[in-house]
Amino acid sequence: MKRNDKTNKGRELSRQKNQKSADRSAAKGFEAYEESLQLEGRNAVMEALNHDKPIDKIFMKKGEIEGTLKVIAAKAREKGIVVQEIDKVKMDYMSLSNNCQGVIARCPAYDYCEVSDIIENARSKGEDPFIVILDEITDSHNLGAVIRTAEACGVHGVIIPKRRSVGVNAIVSKTSAGAAEYVPVAKVTNIARAIEELQAANIWVACADMEGEPYFKAPLTGPLAVVIGNEGKGVSRLVKEKCDFSVGIPMYGRISSLNASVSAGLIMYEVIRRRRFV
Repeated sequence: MKRNDKTNKGRELSRQKNQKSADRSAAKGFEAYEESLQLEGRNAVMEALNHDKPIDKIFMKKGEIEGTLKVIAAKAREKGIVVQEIDKVKMDYMSLSNNCQGVIARCPAYDYCEVSDIIENARSKGEDPFIVILDEITDSHNLGAVIRTAEACGVHGVIIPKRRSVGVNAIVSKTSAGAAEYVPVAKVTNIARAIEELQAANIWVACADMEGEPYFKAPLTGPLAVVIGNEGKGVSRLVKEKCDFSVGIPMYGRISSLNASVSAGLIMYEVIRRRRFV
């Protein structure tokens, strides 16, 4: 082997070693970032301030602090929260949703609750528990949309799994338009066991499934939890078997399924119709 070849090979090995080290550092940085929550968008940040959610720092785009942003800045400073103006390039780089509306808030990690907290939340209000369970929802926009509709319907809490599911992140918070500040979310190790816990508390569990009874005929009354499945696979077999009954959404066109958040919305509002108007 020629000397130049040995030199080039040595440089390549050194480059690969440095790259691996950089990748490990980036991974550690990502893990650390995942422990915190980034809120983006005017509604999400305003709701966090109104709800007294802990906020470490707020970033705003230079030259655009007017209207709602001016109100956010004033509220933040009243609470002793640092507000830093940054240029458009840096804000675009920081944004995870690509639509931060000129404001980003860095907060401590999202404060997930326990399933028992959701049940107590309902009973403290003198209401039958109404809970939404999401089985492996992996799209942040879907989770955000479900939480937004859940808040509008007075749902007492949402349950998601720890694995193979998106958590409450910047996109979820932005899509929920701040509703994530009001709807308790429990993150559980095992959805099937969470269902058993609900059933032990005398809560019926319905599974959204294409083969189920049409949702407008199903017994969606009393203490109730509704399971919505993955965007592609639907509810997993084991989870489906744990449910008390299944409800389906009839399809009369050529498309065979609906978006998970749309399905959840239809069923949630049917539950509300039964509770308030029948």
